[in-house]
Amino acid sequence: MAPPDITRISWLMIAILGFVWGASFLFVEVALRGITPFWLAAARISFAALLMTLIWGARGWALFAETRRSTWPTVLLVGALSSAVPFMLLSWGQQYVTSGFAGVCMAAVALIVLPLAHILVPGEHLTPRKGIGFVLGFCGVVVLIGGQAFVSTGAALETFGRIACVAAAACYALSSVLVRRLPLVDAIGLATVLLIIGAMVAIPAAWLREGPPPMPDRQTLVVLAILGVVQTAAANFLRVTVIRSAGPTFMSLTNYQVPLWSVVLGALVLGEPLPPSLLLALALILSGVGLSQYGALKRLFSRA
Repeated sequence: MAPPDITRISWLMIAILGFVWGASFLFVEVALRGITPFWLAAARISFAALLMTLIWGARGWALFAETRRSTWPTVLLVGALSSAVPFMLLSWGQQYVTSGFAGVCMAAVALIVLPLAHILVPGEHLTPRKGIGFVLGFCGVVVLIGGQAFVSTGAALETFGRIACVAAAACYALSSVLVRRLPLVDAIGLATVLLIIGAMVAIPAAWLREGPPPMPDRQTLVVLAILGVVQTAAANFLRVTVIRSAGPTFMSLTNYQVPLWSVVLGALVLGEPLPPSLLLALALILSGVGLSQYGALKRLFSRA
């Protein structure tokens, strides 16, 4: 396994991912007016799987250059943990918790990745500077979202809803680490297979949970297509590429950007008020990223 290689392209890709996933909250909000939560997850994954399969086939179905005994069991596990399972856990959990709590849980993905990568991925060592930097970034997200993230909703199943959100974050973290441990692979082929597996999990789960798929209107179909093509297909390809080249710890920095973009885009598109804590949160997040990635940034600018 090659050591992580963090380049200008790596930084550009996680910046794009942060924006794309941050914008997904707007599209999901619109889509939920015409489709149920589990079928929303199944539809966006299925759209993405179909598109990526066409691209993968046009490129000759390339996948692994070599395989080990554990390769396919790992791929099956990652396919479930990287999209279908966390999508459904969040869809169910957010019925009983505040949206702020779910946002904090997504930011916690970076903190969960740190010890997992330290143990399971060669070259991804947890250093004091990196640990402090990631904690600073997490604090920035908490400041951005505010204390309302931890206010009780009073729902009878709130505790289980919170467990579901934390479990979704753990799914994202573990799947990122496992992707890095796979043998040499074509990024488009791997992203496609993971989405196909996700669709195979999500569709039966949606049918069992919510019955037959509803017939969405034209606007909902358009939004589902955007979610499938951009927020799921393209984003998953970038995610796999970043993890395979720069490592899961670097990839997890995206989780600090998503709440920022969600808040900013909500203000620009929906006219939602910007929180007064935005600048402080931004300062904490950028300080955390700079501290945790000091070595990578130093190497990057030394090449200039």
